[in-house]
Amino acid sequence: MADQARARRIAERTKQLVTQGLAQVVKDERVGFITITDVRVTGDLQQASVFYTVLGDDADREVAAEILEAYRGRLRSFVGKGLGIRLTPTLEFILDALPEDAQHMDDLLRQVAARDAELAAGRRASEYAGEADPYRKPRTEEDETGAPGA
Repeated sequence: MADQARARRIAERTKQLVTQGLAQVVKDERVGFITITDVRVTGDLQQASVFYTVLGDDADREVAAEILEAYRGRLRSFVGKGLGIRLTPTLEFILDALPEDAQHMDDLLRQVAARDAELAAGRRASEYAGEADPYRKPRTEEDETGAPGA
């Protein structure tokens, strides 16, 4: 079993090589804007999970998945030549859901901010149900006689 530092270095280098391979090896005009976001290599350096995102709609994502699947062997060969290690890890391409999750969180935060603004506006327009200062105060001479200083 390899140490974790070596696995991280190989994962980072694999990420760079897959990105280069997309530009050099993949010769498909249908390929869109594919971004490699992360690569994770197993501890035994046998498998690499490559996470990617695609700029576009669901049809673009499906086309990108087909292209990556079709060029998996060529990309693995390209990565193997660039890594220079005895065993080249197998590549598994996984669509990264991070951008969609981030968009969903942004939408939720906008809704919360709008609701907070509504509540703040309601607070500014509201008045106390009773007196402005509902707390008891110690009695003074004015309270006893009704006139100041008498």
